[in-house]
Amino acid sequence: MRSLLKGATDGEPRGPHPSLHAPFDFQAQKRPAGWHSSVASAGAVSQTIWKKAVKFGPTKLILPVLCCYFALAGAVSAEGVRVRDLVMVAGARDNQLVGYGLVVGLAGDGDKDPVYTKQTIANMLQRYGINVPATTLSSKNVAVVMVTADIPAFAKPGGRIDVEVASMGDAKSLQGGVLLQTPLLGADNKTYAVAQGPLVVGGFTAGQGGAGGATATKNIPTSAQIIGGALVEREIPTTIVRDQTVELLLRDPDFTSAALMAEAINQVFTNSATAVDSTSVRVRIPDNAQCSPINFIARLESVEVTPDTPARIILNERTGTIVATANIHISSCAVAQGSITINVASTLNVSQPNAFSNGGSTAVTPSTTTAVTEKKGSLITLPELPTVEKVAAALNALGVTPRDMMTIFQTMKQAGALQAELIIR
Repeated sequence: MRSLLKGATDGEPRGPHPSLHAPFDFQAQKRPAGWHSSVASAGAVSQTIWKKAVKFGPTKLILPVLCCYFALAGAVSAEGVRVRDLVMVAGARDNQLVGYGLVVGLAGDGDKDPVYTKQTIANMLQRYGINVPATTLSSKNVAVVMVTADIPAFAKPGGRIDVEVASMGDAKSLQGGVLLQTPLLGADNKTYAVAQGPLVVGGFTAGQGGAGGATATKNIPTSAQIIGGALVEREIPTTIVRDQTVELLLRDPDFTSAALMAEAINQVFTNSATAVDSTSVRVRIPDNAQCSPINFIARLESVEVTPDTPARIILNERTGTIVATANIHISSCAVAQGSITINVASTLNVSQPNAFSNGGSTAVTPSTTTAVTEKKGSLITLPELPTVEKVAAALNALGVTPRDMMTIFQTMKQAGALQAELIIR
């Protein structure tokens, strides 16, 4: 180990890492150093243990087998997550663009002649030297739309980006439409891209509405996409290196993860990383890499770290989805879950006069029946549950639905038995 660290100075990489100018093998970084040798050593140990088992008997084999198992497990489990999958480089951010335009060719599914649609069509025709009063136009085949896009950092003029198109008026569908040239503006009111092209709609509307008609609609036919539908016209200036430092921003801010990341980076680049807060880690570029910061950032992003996962449960009331992390903990508690079902049925009864009666008329009388059903529930004691597997098994044993589980989690949180962050969407 001393031979590997010998000659390493402040800011220089430790160990037998390639130079900054040498080709970098990203595949080699997917497993920790010495992984193959650890596995080979464990394999040799296992062969030796088997030979001794034949000689001394199987009872003396247990402890060596466990040692061999943990040696293999330690060699494989040392692999972490790449820095690039956890952070973004400060300055290399997307920017939002928006534009207002027209979609034509809608075959009668366009806007129903609103004033702003007609005026937009008249303004477009005026650009081509055609002066027509807006009140004389029809917009049945045209729809006004809002166009949005995200332009990434370092996008060069001539590059293409995807755009989203959404109807702004009362058009029934954008299927078969073509977006006319639409400037996309940034927050500074400058044009950075221009969008145009045929729309790709992920839904449809079919049928005839009105009395006696029927329609069928799939997904949202009033929104669409154009893949690569905008041309970049202006580059947004981007700066990622300031005072020979690079700042990494965690996508999921956490003090523990920031400290672990700085520690992992310092193991590769000595004394170069500092955790500033829960979101940012500042990394100083070594002197021998200041002329090629992109190569340094590429090596920096390949460093592996094991982030801290918070104890968190996310509940989505609309879809009935529950997602929990592995670190949730439930203290000992007792749970009883019951449900009440109320059924209300309304029927119409026909009352007719008796046969051969001199008077009376047929009448319709409504009748309402209400039934309340309450399921019996028992109080079930749950022991301390330190892992998400045990929590899932205990809740499944109760035989409750996902929506009932949401109520149980919320009640456990109120009772102080749930040691996890509860997020309700």
